[in-house]
Amino acid sequence: MIISLAGLHGTGKSTIARRLAETLGYAYYSTGMAFRELAKERNLSLEEFSKTAEQDDTIDHQIDYKIVDLAKTKGNYVFEGQLPTYMIEEWRDYAILLTCQEEVRIRRMMERDGRDFEAQKQETLVREQSEQQRFIDIYQIDIMDPARILNTFNLIIDTTNLDVETIFNMCLSAVQNWRVKESGN
Repeated sequence: MIISLAGLHGTGKSTIARRLAETLGYAYYSTGMAFRELAKERNLSLEEFSKTAEQDDTIDHQIDYKIVDLAKTKGNYVFEGQLPTYMIEEWRDYAILLTCQEEVRIRRMMERDGRDFEAQKQETLVREQSEQQRFIDIYQIDIMDPARILNTFNLIIDTTNLDVETIFNMCLSAVQNWRVKESGN
């Protein structure tokens, strides 16, 4: 079974995706983690690396096509990131989108990264705008298109006022119910 989790930065998708993978015994793959590793290898901040990726689409291709190769194996995976849900549409079984108010997202990342609110906000919003435009330019996928979102995701959760345990339980329950329904039991 292939599950994908999407959402803007700070919505909780990495935390929930890792827990789902661990609980279900599935492999976990994060495009955000891959992006951060590439930025670190080049000794660039995320904001600087986003700007670099705007000029070099091989960076996105390197990350995104690895997802496709893994999905084609039809193993048990939890993919997490902005694009996996769209990139592996023909192989994925269940797609979850996590949303959250901007200020809450920024505060979560600020606390996680030990940064100043304004610096975190600046970096995050620049990165998100860069990603949205790159995904449109490279793949013709607008991750912010409401109609596409509603036609793509099985479950959409606003995490603004929910704790991690509640979000995780909602996602796990939805996936388990879907598996039962699909297996006909």
